[in-house]
Amino acid sequence: MSATTFESHSEREQLYRATRQPEFVQVPEMAFVLVDGAGDPNTSKAFTDAIQALYSVSYTLKFDLKKATGLVYRVGPIEALWWAEDSAELPIGRKDDWHWTALIAQPDEVTKDRFDHACTDAGRKRELPALRRIRLDRFEEGFAAQIMHIGPYAAEAPTIAKLHAFIGEHGYTFDGRQQKHHEIYVGDPRRSAPEKLRTIIRQPVVAA
Repeated sequence: MSATTFESHSEREQLYRATRQPEFVQVPEMAFVLVDGAGDPNTSKAFTDAIQALYSVSYTLKFDLKKATGLVYRVGPIEALWWAEDSAELPIGRKDDWHWTALIAQPDEVTKDRFDHACTDAGRKRELPALRRIRLDRFEEGFAAQIMHIGPYAAEAPTIAKLHAFIGEHGYTFDGRQQKHHEIYVGDPRRSAPEKLRTIIRQPVVAA
């Protein structure tokens, strides 16, 4: 089977290649491995554990699928959905109140049986505290606006404001609860200087 990546699918290409100008995208239904949690991502061990489990299971699936089917692909970036119960805007000063879902997109060939096998296999190789909370799910984000932020995560506010202005100018709104704040971490903080980090900020929208 020929090699493929998530980006090679025409309907997904623009989803992971945003620009610094806002744009609308239609996000189709996709499969993800996910872990839910709450708390400040900068200090929460639960968030760190979730990332570790997501990567471990995703790479196990990648190698299993290559062996079983010949499918070759690149593991997708870490993504996260963020929201707060008491506000349509994330309370920036109260990160302990944040809720999150950390996730990595998966090819359609990932079945429940393959996912379960990958979890068991990953758990044998290393201790993964979040493994008991990981799950496989599919969802369709639908019509959304997105923009590329370049720089530290803490400096996202002007980029988010630019995206919100674009959404409003086109007659749409973002409620911050059902339509959750979505970030895709294209840049790796372990390998990139903060000023070079790339983060796609995506927000599903509805008519105002």
